[in-house]
Amino acid sequence: MNKLFILIGFVFISNFGYAQQDQKYKFTLEQAVNFALDSNYTAINARRDIAMAIKRKWETTASGLPQINANISYNNNLKLPTTLLPGEMVGGDPGTFVPVTFGTKENTSIGATLTQLIFDGSYLVGLQAAKTFLEYSENADEKVQLEVRKGVINAYGSVLLSEELVAIFELNKANLEKNLIETKAIYENGFTEEESVEQLEITMLNIETQLKNSRRTLIIAKQMLNLAIGVDVESDVDLLDDLDSLTRENIDLSFLEENINIEGNVDYKIASNFTEQRLLELKLEKTYYLPNLSAFINYGTQANSETFTFFNSDQVWYQSSVLGVSMNIPIISSGLRNARTQQAKIALEQAETNLTETYQRVLLDINTSKNNYRFAIENYNDNKKNLDLSERIEKKNQIKFTEGLATSFDLRLAQIQLYTAQQAYFEAMLRVITTKADLETVLNTPQLKATN
Repeated sequence: MNKLFILIGFVFISNFGYAQQDQKYKFTLEQAVNFALDSNYTAINARRDIAMAIKRKWETTASGLPQINANISYNNNLKLPTTLLPGEMVGGDPGTFVPVTFGTKENTSIGATLTQLIFDGSYLVGLQAAKTFLEYSENADEKVQLEVRKGVINAYGSVLLSEELVAIFELNKANLEKNLIETKAIYENGFTEEESVEQLEITMLNIETQLKNSRRTLIIAKQMLNLAIGVDVESDVDLLDDLDSLTRENIDLSFLEENINIEGNVDYKIASNFTEQRLLELKLEKTYYLPNLSAFINYGTQANSETFTFFNSDQVWYQSSVLGVSMNIPIISSGLRNARTQQAKIALEQAETNLTETYQRVLLDINTSKNNYRFAIENYNDNKKNLDLSERIEKKNQIKFTEGLATSFDLRLAQIQLYTAQQAYFEAMLRVITTKADLETVLNTPQLKATN
């Protein structure tokens, strides 16, 4: 019976594991982004960094609060030490020594000490540094969320692009197969040359190669999306949005008129955090010129015995207590403190220079992203027109070829031009989506879902 329960349990666990692995997901782009903000591996660790920063802040705060430590000791003097006393002290001859032993064989002591920091400049700076570190961790988490969002958009769009390319290559292959069958029939009846068949066969081989490559690319693109959103790379994920609708949703020229707020850029905020940290490091070095003051109070009790009688009610315990204040006053460091202070000052100047550079770089990134987004929209519109023209040209050459008014070479050129225009059109659609995501990232405009 026990074996039967074990077998049933094993089957249940195995089926549960397979169910987890075979779980199917369905996402719109927005749903995929929100899911990734919770499940992406980098985003998870970024939230842990914030939690760690909160604990570090409390660690710094607690170091200046009262600290109590207790100690218990037990000694068994296997052989008591011998002390030599001058002989004249006990009635002996001068110049002689009498060996004596002091103490009991066993002794124990119990004590507790309370310490309190009264003043330490480094502690005050440490509190400020802990707060700054928490702000840095929060900004780093914001940057991770922005990068995760952008990564999911790119991966999601890449899957849609690969699906579109597979579909269009399959359609082109089907049309070519029909043309090839018809052309072979015409050739066999002596109404066209063999070269016409061969030209179509060359085009067919190219299409088949591109189709195989697109199918392989689609598999990798799906796995990259799974990794970006934080699910098993082998999981089945269905995309509910299509490339055409996403492209139209992301065409918004008014977005280019967004006011530039460089101070709101996450990279600039992180650079500001670094500058503030360097300022605090300079303050910290200066605090080492100041004295620090602390107080303590100790209470203890001690018992001695020739045998282990410390748990007996009649054991005598001797109590003691002490209250003290300690001040450490720095006087001369032979230039050590000054050298460290100057190093911290130079590090602060470097951070301020880096902050200025970051300001200019962010401004450049915003202008570059705006230019890339504008170009992507223009390129999309141009490729859309180019695709329409290529389709008409290919259709005309198809009719001419059927009627014997165009050569197979002319038809192949028109087909290649069409296939190139198709691929360029789909890639231009993806480019609109990704450049919009780049611009939103550098402007910190997306409204990201709050995560815990």
